[in-house]
Amino acid sequence: MKLQSLRGFNDILPADTAIWQHVEATAAATFAAYGYREIRTPLLEHTALFKRAIGEVTDVVEKEMFSFDDREGDNLSLRPEGTASCVRAGLEHGLLHNQQQRLWYAGPMFRHERPQAGRYRQFHQIGAEVYGVPGPDIDVEVIALSARLLRRLGLDGVQLEINSLGNSDSRARYRQALTGFLQQHAAALDTDSQRRLLSNPLRVLDSKVPATQALVADAPRITDFLDDDDRAHFDGLQQGLADLGIDFVVNPRIVRGLDYYARGVFEWTTTQLGSQGTVCAGGRYDGLVTQLGGAATPAVGWACGIERLILLMKAANVETPSQAPHAVLCTQGDAAARAAARLGESLRDALPALRLVVSAGGGKLKSQLSRADRLGAAVALVLGDAELADGVIQVKSLRNAAEPAMIAQSELPGHLGGLLHT
Repeated sequence: MKLQSLRGFNDILPADTAIWQHVEATAAATFAAYGYREIRTPLLEHTALFKRAIGEVTDVVEKEMFSFDDREGDNLSLRPEGTASCVRAGLEHGLLHNQQQRLWYAGPMFRHERPQAGRYRQFHQIGAEVYGVPGPDIDVEVIALSARLLRRLGLDGVQLEINSLGNSDSRARYRQALTGFLQQHAAALDTDSQRRLLSNPLRVLDSKVPATQALVADAPRITDFLDDDDRAHFDGLQQGLADLGIDFVVNPRIVRGLDYYARGVFEWTTTQLGSQGTVCAGGRYDGLVTQLGGAATPAVGWACGIERLILLMKAANVETPSQAPHAVLCTQGDAAARAAARLGESLRDALPALRLVVSAGGGKLKSQLSRADRLGAAVALVLGDAELADGVIQVKSLRNAAEPAMIAQSELPGHLGGLLHT
């Protein structure tokens, strides 16, 4: 049997980790700019957490979770999303009661879906969560944060779409009207939508089946059922976005795939990733903390799929910082080979940002230079026994036609300093 990775569980190889590290570092810096602190939760939780938080009549819980019984008989699941775990951790450790918390997370999530570009069974998300702030101004902040992150990643061709799902009373009125409309067209709905018609009719609006999408285009709009408080919150969200110059469109068909959302919801979308057009999405979920056993706590947040961000960055030819070594230290002769490790350490002491590879394993100089070139190094540093004895080293450019230079080893840190911005 040939051992391979599981379907939908992908290796991230060194050629790609540079862009992953760039995305993660950019996200961490952006969260820090808004005063958000990182939280790290386990990959494995009790299945009941996700059933209570996400909703039992959702694709995630019904079809997509990796769940199993452990040796003690507990039913556990790999986390399919990050918000439920954040709320559980906040309740367990006393972070939410009468407090405001601005949190962020990053890490792998798991859903048993059909793998496709940017959508895998193990996928990675970065997300923001804010607890204890009720007004639309915090909705505006989390959206502004996501907008800044997308800009810092070089992603300008994305569209912000917003909607309001109202509170539980608004949704109850809307659900009744929507159910009545869908029942009139039940025979034309796809099989999944027929099943959801009575159990979770709002999810029909999120159907990806073209015939169902065309049908629900004429369905009642939830924004027509908002009460005064919901309307004021949604108006405040729109005004706040306009004040910041963040363009948006109102899309009354956004319902999100998780049952805990209420009031304002949003999606950043693109046309560059085919059918998987959502890049970042979120909204308000004021009832979730109560749903999981805590006191009533306003909450809002979002999540981005890192795989989709990277696909979009590659489609847009976004340049990312290089991880190629600045220099490779090549050696000729036994004495030079022994001295190379000491020289390498002294250079790293002098230049902490220097990316330096010390050639190991010997071999002909031509082979060492070829390896240095394949690594993408800017220069090769050639140290032979004769150069070692004279206290000099040859600097050979690998990226232009500059003539090799022989310089004193003591001057090498200053000479290499100019490479640190490449």
